[in-house]
Amino acid sequence: MLTTLRQLPKSIWVLGLVSMFMDISSEMIHSLLPLFMVGTLGASTLTVGLIEGVSEAMTMVVKVFSGSLRDYLGKRKWLAVAGYALSAFTKPLFAVAPGIGLVFAARLADRIGKGIRGAPRDALIADITPAGSRGAAFGLRQSLDTLGAFIGPLLAVGLMLLWANDFRKIFWIAVIPAMLAVALLIFGVTEPDPQQKTKPGNPISRHNLQRLGFDYWWVVAVGAIFTLARFSEAFLVLRAQQVGVPLALVPLVMVAMNLVYAACAYPFGQLSDKVNRVALLAAGLLVLILADLALAYSTHWSALLLGVALWGVHMGMTQGLLAAMVAATAPADLRGTAFGFFYLMSGVALLIASTVAGMLWDSYGAAFTFYAGAGFCVLTLIALLTAPHAPENA
Repeated sequence: MLTTLRQLPKSIWVLGLVSMFMDISSEMIHSLLPLFMVGTLGASTLTVGLIEGVSEAMTMVVKVFSGSLRDYLGKRKWLAVAGYALSAFTKPLFAVAPGIGLVFAARLADRIGKGIRGAPRDALIADITPAGSRGAAFGLRQSLDTLGAFIGPLLAVGLMLLWANDFRKIFWIAVIPAMLAVALLIFGVTEPDPQQKTKPGNPISRHNLQRLGFDYWWVVAVGAIFTLARFSEAFLVLRAQQVGVPLALVPLVMVAMNLVYAACAYPFGQLSDKVNRVALLAAGLLVLILADLALAYSTHWSALLLGVALWGVHMGMTQGLLAAMVAATAPADLRGTAFGFFYLMSGVALLIASTVAGMLWDSYGAAFTFYAGAGFCVLTLIALLTAPHAPENA
């Protein structure tokens, strides 16, 4: 494992650190945002689900265009800089928001920034990493990214205790690591020369979409169905509050989930370079079923913690793995477009899953929501294992 880490390009480490700082900023806000929206601004759980779903779906829509623009221009770094900068400059809006409208606008702009940077960054990782190490590279970036998602809520908890639940002051502090991420990307990453001497023309033309091939679209379909089986982590935060976790300590739920996620992402990414990836995805679904059942049953913090930890294991097993499968099945000159369409379909699925989860929560309660999630996981697992074809090179 250590040998593989040393062999990864330095740019992978830098991009991982950029992701880490931005996630520290984002999770300082997002770990508190559902509580801020419901408790301070008076939003319903359905509203939280809609905002989360629409915002994440917008991320995926934008990724299509940023990924295609990356393929058309052959540029990666400066598209990523633009995306990180947009996200950084939205952070102060959360601190000054008088109502749910500005929160929604800020969340949307933040996710648009994420959409702009995501596909070019992931295509860059695929371009500069040898094929046999891509799972490890995506896993390392995801581990560092998730380390930030662990540190962010931990800082939020400490500041909530220090400042007597002052949400807005904490949102202002979150601006600092976001700006550090932008600076590190600008000055710490040198974009390599393009591997392709010719450009593909219009990346979303009919010809180029056909070039992506059946194996790639199979991965896209699997990724979308997989995303339907889970919903926004905002519901983990709300579940923690419901089972009696003190308000100031609720962000520790995201700390625990992301600590497990960060610990698992690289080892499972490296493992995905050596084993059958479809089988590993199926194992990830089994873990998600167990997480949903634990969260549905939880009436005490111990059962809640088990469910949250299993949710983190599931994320570590699957997220870098799916990215590596996209990279393996897409032509090199269309990787930006390939990641863009993959994230678009996953975003639509997440919008549906989060909206339905919010409706079920409001109508039937939290436990029913997680039981329904487990049921859909079972259906997804059956579909995955009975699929007519699985790409050999994924």
